[in-house]
Amino acid sequence: MQDGLENLDEDLSGLKPAEWKARMAALAEEHGMFQPLGSRHFATFIDQGNTLLVTFETMQGIHNLSDLAQPLGFDLVKNLGWSHMCVVSDGDTWFRDSGIYGFFDQLIDDGFFDEFDNVIFYGAGPCGYAAAAYSVAAPGAVVVAVQPQATLDPRMTEWDDRFAEMRRLSFTDRYGYAPDMLDAADQAYVIYDPQERLDAMHASLFARKNVTRLRAMHMGDAVQTRLIEMEMLYHILSLAGSRKLTGGAFYKLFRSRRNNSFFLRNLLGRLEREDRPYLMALMCRNVTERMRAPRFRRRLRELEQRAEEGGFTFPPKR
Repeated sequence: MQDGLENLDEDLSGLKPAEWKARMAALAEEHGMFQPLGSRHFATFIDQGNTLLVTFETMQGIHNLSDLAQPLGFDLVKNLGWSHMCVVSDGDTWFRDSGIYGFFDQLIDDGFFDEFDNVIFYGAGPCGYAAAAYSVAAPGAVVVAVQPQATLDPRMTEWDDRFAEMRRLSFTDRYGYAPDMLDAADQAYVIYDPQERLDAMHASLFARKNVTRLRAMHMGDAVQTRLIEMEMLYHILSLAGSRKLTGGAFYKLFRSRRNNSFFLRNLLGRLEREDRPYLMALMCRNVTERMRAPRFRRRLRELEQRAEEGGFTFPPKR
């Protein structure tokens, strides 16, 4: 851990929202800055190294994803010596608020982002939208967005019926259409599961020369959670900070899905729906040879019996 950052290990879980926000403010002010941004948003800044990670997170997501109820960037601050700005919302707001527009306007006027050698913007879902949209404030930044929406403007995405209650928000004024806001980025990465139809449709709107779309098959509708489970997210952001994140590097890390129970169940479910017993047998045998997996062992026995009854030819052992 970097010297002087020991209190960033503080356990903030179990605190009531007001207490948690107060402790976040105290930690941020000790190491950098705390900025209220209206009733539903605030920003923290931890001033350390020449690489800046800007994350967009919700209070609820922070508590659900971190055992210590800390923002995602704290680990990178502590372990890599990065600086970290976290823009936090209470609930999913897509960060569409004039106070946030003004905050980023002021950062631009102050030349804040020019003080860093590398800037990375990160977010997932509504926060992924914000990471892409506000990255325009730091030309040359790297953006990592997981399952981002391009916009909720019904004139553009009327096919997305998941967030109907948010359609009164304006996505056509400042920092509006996320794919256009990426034009100033050095490189952007959009991570999504192409089998999640609406996520894939949004991802298609991000087609740009400087955007790499990374397909995370069978990760479902909570890709960020799966990346954290597989201990991938930290490495993805670390690679982005050193400008070494590529499709090849991502898919090398993505091999860890072979040990992720959600991925394995999801893949088995697809093979079952498509009634592909030969592939199911190969998969179940591979999983049971590597892991303690009662569900896959039971399925393997069922497939062996089905093969003995002439249902299909069981794959030979290597």
